[in-house]
Formats: sequence, C-alpha cells, structure tokens
Amino acid sequence: MSSARVDYIAPWWTYWLHNFPHINLRFQPIDNGFQPEEENYQQSLIFLGCVAAAGLGLNLLCLAIYLSCLCCCRKEEEEESKRPNSCCVTWSAVAAGLISCAAVGVGFYGNSETNDGVYQLTYSLYNANHTLGGVDSLVTGTMGSMQNGLHQHLARLDEIFATRGDYVQTLQFMQQMADSVIKQLLGLPDWEEAKVDLASIADRTAYVEYYRWLTYLLLLILDLMICLLACLGLAKQCRWLLTTMMVFGVLTLVLSWASLGADLATAVGTSDFCVAPDKYLMSQTRDIVSADIVHYYLYCNQTRSNPFQQSLTIFQRSLTTMQIQIQGLLQFAVPLFPTAERDLLGIQHLLNSSEASLHQLTALLDCRGLNKDYLDALVGVCYDGVEGLLYLCLFSILAACAFCVMLCAIPRAWRQIACRERDYDDMDEEDPFNPRTRRTGSQNPTHTNMHSFCSYSSSIGSQSSLHPPAAQAATNAPVSEYMNQTALFGGNPRYENVPLIGRGSPPPSYSPSMRATYLSMTEEQSRHFGNDFQA
Repeated sequence: MSSARVDYIAPWWTYWLHNFPHINLRFQPIDNGFQPEEENYQQSLIFLGCVAAAGLGLNLLCLAIYLSCLCCCRKEEEEESKRPNSCCVTWSAVAAGLISCAAVGVGFYGNSETNDGVYQLTYSLYNANHTLGGVDSLVTGTMGSMQNGLHQHLARLDEIFATRGDYVQTLQFMQQMADSVIKQLLGLPDWEEAKVDLASIADRTAYVEYYRWLTYLLLLILDLMICLLACLGLAKQCRWLLTTMMVFGVLTLVLSWASLGADLATAVGTSDFCVAPDKYLMSQTRDIVSADIVHYYLYCNQTRSNPFQQSLTIFQRSLTTMQIQIQGLLQFAVPLFPTAERDLLGIQHLLNSSEASLHQLTALLDCRGLNKDYLDALVGVCYDGVEGLLYLCLFSILAACAFCVMLCAIPRAWRQIACRERDYDDMDEEDPFNPRTRRTGSQNPTHTNMHSFCSYSSSIGSQSSLHPPAAQAATNAPVSEYMNQTALFGGNPRYENVPLIGRGSPPPSYSPSMRATYLSMTEEQSRHFGNDFQA
C-alpha cells in the first residue's frame, strides 16, 4: 500500500475553513493548529459562536425596527394601494415557503452526510480497537502459556530426567528459549491503554452523534410544520394561527442562528484537525508508543521496515528450536522414560498453539489493517462529516432568511385582514342585500318591525288568514293565468316573470298583469298593517 499522504488529501473546504481567523475572547489572533486542550484555541471556537449570536441580535433588531415602522406608519386605505399590498404579502409567503422547503431539503442532506461521516469514524475506531485488543489478547495468552504451562511441564520433566544429564541440559535450553520468547513479547508496546482510549472515544462519539442527529431531525420537522401552518393561516386568514406561527417563527429563528454557530465552530475545529491529522496523533501517542511505530501505521510505506519484525523473527526461531528439541526427546527419551511422554506432548501442543498465535499476531501487527482504519476515519470525518456540517450551516442560513421573510409578511397580512373586517363593518346595516343583514335577520326572528315587499311574500302563507277569499282569488288569478298560458305554448314557466310570491328578491322586470297583482297586494297590506310598509 502506498503512503497515507498519497491516499489521503485534505479536501479544499477544510483548507478554506482552516484559514478562518482564529481569535480568542480577548480579540487576540492565535495559531490555527488543532489544539483542543489549549484554552486560547477553545476560546477561538467560542468566538465563532459569539459571531453567530451577534448576527442573531442584529437580525432581531432589524425585525423590531421593521415591525415598529409598520405599526407606527399608517398609510391611507385606498383601492389602488390594496392590490399591491396583497400581491406583496402573497409573493412574500411564496418566497418564504420556497426558501423554507429548500432549507429543509439541504438540512436533511447535510444531516445525513454528517451522520454517515461520524458512523464511518466510529466504525473505524471500533475496528482499530478490535485489532489492538486482539494483539493484546494474543500477547497476554502466549506469555501466560509460556510462563505457567511450559514451566510446569519442564519442572516435571526435570524430575523424570534427573538421572540423564544430557536430557536435563536440553530442558534447560528450552527454558532459555521460552524466556527469550517472553522477552520479545514484553518488548512489544502495551496496547491496553490505547485500546481503552479508542473504545471510550468511539462510545462518546456515537452517543453524541445520535442525539445530534435526532435534534436536527426534530428541528427540520419543526421548520417544515411552521412553514406549512403559516401558509395555511395566510390562506384561511386565521389570526390566532398567524399569531402562534409568528411566536414559533421567532423561536425557530433563534434556533437557526444557534445551530449556525455550533456547526460553524465544529466545522472549523474539525478542519483544523483534517489539515494536519498526523501531527496531532503524534503528540497524543507520544507517551504510549514510540514515534517509529506511529509513523509505521500512519504512513504504511513499503520502504519503512516493520518495527516488530525483529521481535517476531526471534519469536519464530525460538519456537522452531523448541519444537526440534521436543521431537528429539519424543524419539529418544520416551522409550527410556515412558512417563515423560505426557508432558512432552503437552509442550508440543503448547508450542503449536504459540506458533498459531504468532501467525495471527504477525497479521494483526501489519500496518495495512490499522492504516486502512485510519484512512477510513479521516475520509469519514474530513469529507462526509465536514461537508455535512457545511450543508447544515447553509440550512441554518436559509431557514433564518425564510423565517425573516415570514415574520415580515405575517404582520402585513394581519393588517390587511383587519382592514377588510373594518370595511365589512362599515357596510350599510339597512341594505336589504347586505348578507350580514340577512344573517342577522335569520338569527333574530323576533325582529319584525322592518317589513318590505321582499319579506312579505315569504310569509304570504301565514298571512292568508288576513286576506278575504275574493282578494286572494283575485291575487292568484294572474299567476295561474300566466302559468297556464306558458304551458299552452309548450314552454317552461320563467321564474323571473312570476310575481313576488315565495321570492326573496325583486324581479328584474314587470309585466302589466304582474304590476296589477303587485298593486292589489300593496292595497291589501295598507288596509291590514297601516303605515308599517311605507318608506
């Protein structure tokens, strides 16, 4: 595998974010190197959040000035000015809806990209933790079998071969080989501390990422719901719904700016790491493993030798020598000392398992496995992670713009609704064609002081007892004559030509017979009701 420097190239957006000014809270520029333990570096990231907070304050101030001007400046209510204002509110609502939908789409994509990058990071950390844990387990198991199992077998064989000095010397030589193997294993770095750190980092990262992803998902749904309900309130001209959405719009505006500050600080800090990750890892592992080992795994260059090659070679040679000695004892000593066969076979089994562990250890200590996990983690964080954070920053900006437009459009819509209701209230209450008057009359049936020729015909059935039979026949005669004449000519009777009997509005025109009927009915009304029907 080629070096990590060739396989990993930091994306351009990390350099762009890395070049952001790093200023502490005392307004002093500091180094932009990734130093999360330094107080000044932490203050530089907090300063970016403060910039977002200042943007929020300026935004709210502009909205307050706009609303104050809208409330204080009273324009003349003219027909020419109503139509442009209505179009302005409509287009503002459309713009807010489109920007909000675009912001939600960008937010979903950015949230997914960030989650994918963090998942790739935690997956690589868990893989590296598994590799280091496997190395530590193999080393611990091999050392335990050499120190305990092999020592017991050699002690019993020393008692059995006490009368044969050459066999005792062979056992002593095997003990030296076992001590050499233990020494080489002790020379390997202790990965236990590094393993615990990787596991804890992966666990904390996965925990924080889950709640971050869930929080953004709820924020995206909230933005979409507020936009839809605000559009519904504008369409239905519902004042309480517009008021509620305006309150939630201010809250979401604050959340958008807060998320912008948090995402920007996180993106800048992560970019500082992505520009020079090797430097930070070298400083963090200085007290755990040597620099040669860290370079070997970070770069995995074929020209760089394996720092464990010498220890593994000595381990292999020692095991081979011990197996040769055991084969000789099984061939020559067992016929003389049959009781030694069990211990010799036990040592042979132990050496075989140690050789299998050696092959696994050689594979795990190879740089290609850990270097692949390292590169996958860098790609996940610096490509998908930082890119997702940039999209989330764009979502926050678009959401803030959308809710600013919405907060500017809602008060104008409120004002137009109020003007329309005021114009509606200014209508003539005495107008018989006013729909509000008809609704009031239907809701107040006891209101009988006002009579008109329109309302009289609707109650002609109830007033028939007041009419003499002759008058009633005379009144209905023209109507029946008209209906009969219409039927004779094969046509359908036109409702508009029927006199005001059972009608709620005056007809468009009068025929001579209809006028005579209307005049006769008016005379009957005057005799029975006096001056109630006079203008």
